[in-house]
Parts: sequence; C-alpha cells; structure tokens
Amino acid sequence: MTAEREALAARIRSMIQDGGPVREVAMFGGIAFMLEDRMLVSAGRDGSLLVRVDPADSEELLQRKGAGRSFMGIERPMGPGWLTVQPDALLGDEDLMQWIGVALDFHSR
Repeated sequence: MTAEREALAARIRSMIQDGGPVREVAMFGGIAFMLEDRMLVSAGRDGSLLVRVDPADSEELLQRKGAGRSFMGIERPMGPGWLTVQPDALLGDEDLMQWIGVALDFHSR
C-alpha cells in the first residue's frame, strides 16, 4: 500500500460512511469503493481518484481542474464513463466530495 492511496482512501471512507452499505475491493491497482456492487470511486496508488460517471456527462466533467480520461495501463482507454482526477485537484475535502457526489449521482440514476 502506498501512503498516498491510503490517505485518500481514509478521506473517502469518512465522506461516504453514511451513504449505505459500501464495501472496499482491491481493483485497478487501487482501493475501489462499491455501493450495491457498482463502483463509485477508487483511490489510486499515486493518490489520484478514479471516478465512475455518466458517459453523457464526461466531456463536461473533463473541463474540471485535474480531470482526465482514464486508461488501463498506458494506452488502453477505459471509455467515457471513467475519469481520473489528479491528486493536486483533490487537496480540499470539498473538491473530493464534489467528485464523490458526481459518482453517487450517476449511481442513483
């Protein structure tokens, strides 16, 4: 485990603890947070955040600070429903909670 991944995972835990039966799974090299067997977000090794979003909202969300397309490995894109947010865009709890909110919104649709 990396310190960056564990620090981000701890912040995520504190923010979604009252959101229902969330479980953690090792996935995509990170710690994925699952609600009803669907991934919301995942804390990456480097402290980045993998976020599951509505594919229809991807282009708009890519305009946010630190957001980029997600890749499996170096060259394989994951598709428009997956975004990666860089650690420097997650420094404030409000920033992180906004991304968790995007994932929860998509999950509830």
